[in-house]
Amino acid sequence: MGRIHSIETMGLVDGPGIRVVVFFQGCRLRCAFCHNPDTWQFGLGDEVTPESLLKKIERYRVYFEKSGGGVTCSGGEPLMQPKFLVEFLKLCKENNINTVLDTSGFGKGNYDEILKYTDLVMLDIKHIDAKGYKDFTSGDINEFYDFVKAVNRSHSKIWIRHVMVPGITDNYSSMDKIVEMITNLVDLNKLDKFEVLPYHTMGVDKYKKFNIEYKLQGIKAMNKDKAMKFQNYVIKELNEIGKDINVR
Repeated sequence: MGRIHSIETMGLVDGPGIRVVVFFQGCRLRCAFCHNPDTWQFGLGDEVTPESLLKKIERYRVYFEKSGGGVTCSGGEPLMQPKFLVEFLKLCKENNINTVLDTSGFGKGNYDEILKYTDLVMLDIKHIDAKGYKDFTSGDINEFYDFVKAVNRSHSKIWIRHVMVPGITDNYSSMDKIVEMITNLVDLNKLDKFEVLPYHTMGVDKYKKFNIEYKLQGIKAMNKDKAMKFQNYVIKELNEIGKDINVR
């Protein structure tokens, strides 16, 4: 059995094509810019079996299949429910459904088995160094490194994403460190895409509702055009370093 927060049936930014996005309940990170604090707590959400979840996904096959889409497991953090995640992903692959794992790379292990049934990993780089990681997420960056090693061993392709926060990472020095991190950690032959996600404030009201301190209070949303310039810079640098790769 697994705990699911919610399901979005027409996801357009959660992997290739139209996706059914399954938001898993529970996450042990506390990212300062998270806009879904309602997915943090464990033990909440709807309790489902892998089979019943697959049946819900199958209802929308006519939509996602034509677009080259499939299912995306997001959260919360799906890696925090490894047994359920493996069983669900395996069922998807047995039924020819494309699978994407949207993750921060912080889970309970069993990564090699999970990645056997994962076509694409959408991996979030939360910050560029250990101290920033700790400050922004309350997590240990070494756990993130362990997951990246497992992805490198797998057949899964990788999309890397980074939330850009004004006044913190919206500078070329930070982008150079991200390029360095990616080239040192990731098998570039597996890397298909890099995205800068502009910081936004759409989740602030949820923090008020749940009486949770919002750590980035007062910081305005990231300018999308400026974020795109930094994104293009990183892509250019990666393609020059990788030579034969074609990061989008």
